[in-house]
Amino acid sequence: MSYLSNADIEQIILPPSRDLGGFSVRRALPAAMRQMVGPFIFLDSFGPVRFGPGEGIDTRPHPHIGLSTLTYLLEGELLHRDSESYVQSISPGEVNLMVAGSGIVHSERTPEHIRTYGGKLTGLQNWIALPKVSEEAAPLFQHLGSDELPTVNGEGINMKLLAGTLHGRRSPATIFSDLFSAEIQLQAGARYRIDDEHIERAIFVVSGTIELVGQDGVYGPDRLIVFKPGAEIVVTANERARFLAFGGEPLPEKRFIRWNFVATDQERIRHAADLWREGRFPGVPGDDEFIPLPENFN
Repeated sequence: MSYLSNADIEQIILPPSRDLGGFSVRRALPAAMRQMVGPFIFLDSFGPVRFGPGEGIDTRPHPHIGLSTLTYLLEGELLHRDSESYVQSISPGEVNLMVAGSGIVHSERTPEHIRTYGGKLTGLQNWIALPKVSEEAAPLFQHLGSDELPTVNGEGINMKLLAGTLHGRRSPATIFSDLFSAEIQLQAGARYRIDDEHIERAIFVVSGTIELVGQDGVYGPDRLIVFKPGAEIVVTANERARFLAFGGEPLPEKRFIRWNFVATDQERIRHAADLWREGRFPGVPGDDEFIPLPENFN
């Protein structure tokens, strides 16, 4: 659900939770009242999920077009495989960026060394819609270690820039439009200002509680707060808090999203669906399973 606020806040979105076979996912974007923030068209938070020996997370191979996925973990580990033959695990503090472009297939699973003893998983995943001129870009994958990501530390603030530009810093993540995505941790009482260098900005509270200078209200976990363009954003932590800040310049064209496909043209989505239905997407080496097209897809 979502509701409108006033002053510098445009919307507050409370994402619904879905159980994907014991795997809890909260989808903040797209929402009924808002599809995108800048080029970001999808935001999932998942976990914490805990599993015993012999268990794990298994997201079978599935296709994407017209977007980039940005995955960031807070706990646990996942193993990425894709049809471009990339195989890469991701741990907390690292970034996996996958550009689907003209089409890619990938899977995400619990690695065997974690599955043997059991473990836990908590994280965030964004989908970033590609500009129209880049929708058919060649697929690629990029892994960034924690030490490769720009940081700001001090005065109770720990900021890690996952993608794009913020406060004069630039992440090495491959992007195609004006955007930013940053994980920010604040000690109790610390303040953090998000400058207006990007047109659309939002924050998603992961843990703790925060207030916004000049605004009424206290915001806890799983709240997506979307700000009005030009708003002054100063976040104060009531207790130790963690949130994702993200946004950028909105894309000029409408985006259609169906299942795992994003495009400016619905016919392109139908074509991708036909390719997947007919088994004409490339496979993922070492992972022969797949997620079928939803029965109601037409």
